[in-house]
Amino acid sequence: MGHDPTLKGGFHVSLTLYHHGSSVCAAKARYHMEEKGLDWEGVYIDILKGEQFTDEFLAINPKAVVPSLVHDGKIINESTVICEYVDLVWPETSLHPKDPYEFTKVRYWSKALDEELHPACGELTFMASHRHTLFKLGPEKLQEFLDSTPDLSVTAGWHERKKVLVKEGFNAPGGAEKIRLYDLYLHKMEDALKEHQWLASNDFTHADVGLTPYVNRLDMMSMSGMWENGRLPRVTDWWERIKARPLFKSSLLDWCPQDLTDDLRENGAKSWTEVARILDIREAA
Repeated sequence: MGHDPTLKGGFHVSLTLYHHGSSVCAAKARYHMEEKGLDWEGVYIDILKGEQFTDEFLAINPKAVVPSLVHDGKIINESTVICEYVDLVWPETSLHPKDPYEFTKVRYWSKALDEELHPACGELTFMASHRHTLFKLGPEKLQEFLDSTPDLSVTAGWHERKKVLVKEGFNAPGGAEKIRLYDLYLHKMEDALKEHQWLASNDFTHADVGLTPYVNRLDMMSMSGMWENGRLPRVTDWWERIKARPLFKSSLLDWCPQDLTDDLRENGAKSWTEVARILDIREAA
């Protein structure tokens, strides 16, 4: 899926997504476009090998992050903006509700993702897994990778913060707080699901699309204990329904290379005891 630059239904477009298999933001954009029924052409940027730092890609995305969308020569960056953009261009399949209040609830989730959950996800992923993957580059290549990160990227100051996370792992100052923040949003999901079947309403919306990659990241890192075993039963049910959707696997799992999938699972499993300790999840201790 995702390689014929046409809109299903026969209308020709030029729709190119620059993305990576493990990027939660890229996964959000892929999943949103697939749920809309859009076909797109993909350019794979290996962010763990530093391909995002090439002059060619920096000309598209100065933050050196994925995803970036190019539609008929127009560049659209930031995953939330990309999803909103394609819903405006193809409103007949919009995943943003027409009801103003439900639309607002979706936007609350999008705002929370961009401002709080995404930085927390980046920190947890580096502490638990990516630091170990990057060590495989060797000292010289690792230093080159870290030095190439723009200061304004995932967050302001990400250039230096990434170095701390890679060097110190779970001992990085403030790391535990980010894990607790991640867990807080799982609890917010649990509360929202008391009111309706999906996160913003009884319909599947962009709120569900947006949260899917972040829960999937935890699942891929062997950290489903954050909601399983009766801890967050509504999130557990929501996650099972998400995984059962026809486009979930092809949009999220199939794009992640096997070696990276293995790294996330194995490194995450080794890190789970520390995460469970921080969150006081005694069953996993």
